[in-house]
Amino acid sequence: MAVDHYENFPVASILMPAHLRHPVSLIYRFARTADDFADEGDLPPAERLALLRNFERELDRIEAGQAPGIPWFADLAQIIRLHQLPMQLFRDLLSAFSQDVAQCRYADYASVLDYCRRSANPIGRLLLVLYGKASEQNNAWGDAICTSLQLINFWQDVAIDYRKNRIYFPQDDMARYGITEQHIATHDSGGRWREFMTFQVERARALLQSGAPLGRVLKGRLGLEMRLIIAGGDRILTKIGKVDYDVFRCRPVLKPHDWLLMFARSAFA
Repeated sequence: MAVDHYENFPVASILMPAHLRHPVSLIYRFARTADDFADEGDLPPAERLALLRNFERELDRIEAGQAPGIPWFADLAQIIRLHQLPMQLFRDLLSAFSQDVAQCRYADYASVLDYCRRSANPIGRLLLVLYGKASEQNNAWGDAICTSLQLINFWQDVAIDYRKNRIYFPQDDMARYGITEQHIATHDSGGRWREFMTFQVERARALLQSGAPLGRVLKGRLGLEMRLIIAGGDRILTKIGKVDYDVFRCRPVLKPHDWLLMFARSAFA
């Protein structure tokens, strides 16, 4: 697990029960492909949105009991029916990716959280349905974990996102700390940048830890996997601090020794 793109999530990991690997791989394929429509390549916005609308039409066909036009969507339709996966969660993902094409700045934290609600939280909720562990409380914990992982990815990838003309920092937070787009454009970690990043990191960590009970509620390999995910997010936040919050010159990533530390802590938690 790397805190990067949809690799945040336990796609066909060795800890996952074998019968769930295929359904999870299809959910991953849907999310990753749709996200790439919004992010990758040189297509103009209109063509990106057209590709996403085509996925929306495929969901309409599944919901209407019609044969999908994209071959692998037939497998997706099968697992949606078999596991009674909520269609709205797939639509929420498409909504977030479409927003990425059209919106590049966020006025406040609430706006960022709304994006995360649709870009990240649906994955956690779909997995909980697959696990047979969906409940109001578990969904709330899962949402906290997924949103925090999305925020961690943002703070890890500030420079990468800016090259796509995207800034996910709340604009009002930037103004409060005197951070401008010029700081990001020039990779300037001076001024109040460290203070600003400390605030963002600690807020994401508090949110991550608020979802930590899910790692104890889920039993066996699923619980261990969830604790590893939480530990990975926390480890990236620690690494951001260790590079003095200069994510421009040193993008924090998980390395083999981090995995060993995370596994040791998660196995005996």
